[in-house]
Amino acid sequence: MGIRILNNKYLFTFLIFFCLTFVYKAQVNLPSNQVVLQGFWWDFNNLNYPQAWSNYLADLSPRLKAIGIDAIWIPPSIKNKASIDMGYAPFDHYDLGDKYQKGFLKTKLGDKDELLRCVAVMKANGIDVIQDIVLNHITGAGSGSGQGGQDPVALDDGSTNKFKNFRYTSFKTPAYNETSNNYLAREGRFSKNWQNFYPNNSNMCCTNEINSPYWGPDISYESDAFGLSSNAIYNPFQGSNYMRDEMRNWIMWYKKQVGWSGVRLDAIKHFPTYVAEDYLWNLQHGNGWASESDQMYAVGEWVGGANELDLWCNNVQNRAGTFDFALRNALVGIVQGNGSFDLSTVPSYQQLNRQRTVPFVNNHDTFRPVLDSDGNYIGWNTGQQLGAHIEPNDSRLSLVYAISFSLDGSPMVFFEDLFNVGYNSNRYNHLPKDTVGLPMRDDIVNIIWCHQNLHFKDGAYIVRWQENDALVIERDSKALIAVNDQFSNWKNLNGVQTSWPDGTVLKDYSQANVSTVTVYGGGKVDIAIPPCNGSANNGRKGYCIWAPIGIQMNYLNPSESITQEWEMADDLGDSHPGSLKQGGALPDQSRDCRVVGKVHVKDSSIISVELYPELSSLSIDLILLDGNCNPIDSISGTGNLFYDFYVSEEDWYTIRVRNSSDTQDGQGCWVKVNYNAPSNPDLTLTKDKCACQIPPPPSIINSIEYDNYHLYPNPVSDFLIIENENIKSTFIIYDLLGKQMIEGEFYKTAQINVQYLDPGQYFIKIGQRVQQFIKL
Repeated sequence: MGIRILNNKYLFTFLIFFCLTFVYKAQVNLPSNQVVLQGFWWDFNNLNYPQAWSNYLADLSPRLKAIGIDAIWIPPSIKNKASIDMGYAPFDHYDLGDKYQKGFLKTKLGDKDELLRCVAVMKANGIDVIQDIVLNHITGAGSGSGQGGQDPVALDDGSTNKFKNFRYTSFKTPAYNETSNNYLAREGRFSKNWQNFYPNNSNMCCTNEINSPYWGPDISYESDAFGLSSNAIYNPFQGSNYMRDEMRNWIMWYKKQVGWSGVRLDAIKHFPTYVAEDYLWNLQHGNGWASESDQMYAVGEWVGGANELDLWCNNVQNRAGTFDFALRNALVGIVQGNGSFDLSTVPSYQQLNRQRTVPFVNNHDTFRPVLDSDGNYIGWNTGQQLGAHIEPNDSRLSLVYAISFSLDGSPMVFFEDLFNVGYNSNRYNHLPKDTVGLPMRDDIVNIIWCHQNLHFKDGAYIVRWQENDALVIERDSKALIAVNDQFSNWKNLNGVQTSWPDGTVLKDYSQANVSTVTVYGGGKVDIAIPPCNGSANNGRKGYCIWAPIGIQMNYLNPSESITQEWEMADDLGDSHPGSLKQGGALPDQSRDCRVVGKVHVKDSSIISVELYPELSSLSIDLILLDGNCNPIDSISGTGNLFYDFYVSEEDWYTIRVRNSSDTQDGQGCWVKVNYNAPSNPDLTLTKDKCACQIPPPPSIINSIEYDNYHLYPNPVSDFLIIENENIKSTFIIYDLLGKQMIEGEFYKTAQINVQYLDPGQYFIKIGQRVQQFIKL
């Protein structure tokens, strides 16, 4: 029957492994209880990682694992209107830093390969990625110079000057120049017209939080918000529910492509609740293999009172929680009160719906410092903050963090509260692996350790003591968290009720108290809470955490593989030489290849690839390349393909596809890849595009004119001439693989010797504009 009995030795080993695995995984927090780090600050930047925050976070990830971080919240990762934007000015939903448009490739997080690696490295360290998503607006219509973005017949919203034509580059239609005609002819997925925003013929604007264009054209999710552009060349039909359906399609594609585990929804009061519930349900249950579950981490940003927060959670069927801004009012009051705030009132500030609540102290919206040239605090942009900030060096910071961790929910840690980047002139030049150059606040690290290793959330929330200067919360039989609001005086409490049996010896795991205490009198205990001035042992400020003696570090999230899926279609990706040159459907009657994407894989591991074609009867070749772009393995076949590639070295690996025959029709396909990234990746490894050669278009333009430039002859055999109008400029010539061949500067006229170039198609970049030419 094909059943083999293990011998006793192997059976014993298997059972031990099974039991250890079961216990190990049982220690991991549910998403609703995870400790989440906000992995950025407002206008985040590091000079060692320019336009590469994904690489910064990848280097930081082992330190996060070591202190017990469960998940990291990253900023929006789609292409914004400018390269300096930090994610909240979204332009192209399907550009993750792989397309060349608006004159640049990378987002502030880096290019697409680096983004996907960052998420994979986090998973290798047992850390989930929470993706920030903007659903209420987009901005930046028009080419790099703004041409083509305005629709003259659009209804005016009084703010965006009718810039509501959104067209995007794609593999089929790269941005060879920035003219209006080129922009309006781009066929990238999910184009948008003025009717998709407020106001349109059926829906007015500017009367409430949902229909007002605070940050750009404000999306109209109503079923009748659709129509055609009055001046676009590429102008596909739109039907009922266009924006709601296409945004749903995008967010599910986004989840499959990147592999994040949960979402933070930005500005949720500015789009309909039914839209949020729709998208959350589909991420949890309607996204095929990438579906999560009802447990998926999801939080919305609603700035308001407890009743408003509870109502929104109820309206989305508790598929997401909210940041507890109501609780934060109490935390701000504690800090600003300087000892006069009544701690006994803190529990009454919390929102009532706490199923998925997120207690927090600071975030990028509440914390907007004015910085000097070294990144040190010299003031505060209070007009830009959503509420008052809490100073990271305030003596009561530890106290309010201890409270936020003691309550139900998923406590969030702000980057600048955990890491000291505001006082040491280190903000812009530190290395994330350097514990001296990027120090952590030890109190916050200790509170995280206690939450994880004492397993706060395995015990029910019980308020044990309330008075003006003291608050004690027990996580039933797991930990006793006590805080003291006095600056200089210890707070001694006698007879605090607990759930432990008499005789239980408790230790202060904050180490503020060096002596143990013993439970007596039916579960009572006497404790001392340190003041906020740092005079206690280990410099602890205003908190202590008691639990039974003998508990060692036991909490560790297991390393995980990641699965990411690429869709190969002509309206995705980009063939521009300045792009990553990935994507595109397989062409008709051609064996020209297409690059699917790249993965950074750990040594001695398996890359599992699944390919799903549009046409099951046509054979496709699936090819794996090493870091030097050399093919190392391949398979061919019709229908769905499944193959495991073994790799021996840590490296970038490129996946290509092509038709098996040059006599067959082209088609699209989906390529799903499961792999293990290194937990501590070598970011110095060279990343070559390994691009496929893309044949020239069927028609050749003999002379190309663009604004002030005139380029001729084309095709050319010896000298290529550029003429302009009194402008000093630069030029770079690239081959089809994006390799730089010739560069130079010129004034008015350039005569470029191209005789030594091999015959074929090339691209010339003049300033920020790109043209194509043929070398005979």
